[in-house]
Amino acid sequence: MSSKFPVHATASGLFASAPERIFDAFLDTKMIGRFMFGPDVRDEEIVSLTNDPKVGGSFAYIVRRQGKEIDHIGKYIELDRPRHIVFTWAIRQDPSGGESQVVIDIAPVVEGCELTLTHEMQHGWEDFVEKSKQAWGRMIDRLAEVLDDIS
Repeated sequence: MSSKFPVHATASGLFASAPERIFDAFLDTKMIGRFMFGPDVRDEEIVSLTNDPKVGGSFAYIVRRQGKEIDHIGKYIELDRPRHIVFTWAIRQDPSGGESQVVIDIAPVVEGCELTLTHEMQHGWEDFVEKSKQAWGRMIDRLAEVLDDIS
């Protein structure tokens, strides 16, 4: 457990897809716009999704919710295709500077793979754990639906 990010929210899902397909979905802005953000996930509009998916590269996912723009930003820390992704996660407009970290592990199983996503947060975010689990869980479920639709 990281001393910088001791608060954890974990969500997981099983996929009938190869690990590479799941890994790539988290780096492809077209896929991100179908399972992480947008009206199919929650009541919001995608303004722009940009990323540079390499270690040290960054991303900015801007959405509009209830008339406000929210800019989700981060940097890629680790990319080990198809098993492991680590990136920082923050909201540019957050005055608390609440940077966190997301760790995604993808393990092959008999007929696909299992994804485990852990959102690691700083002290003070304990009340956000359940909301984070639910939000990431919805995105993981939506990714499974999207992949089923395009299979």
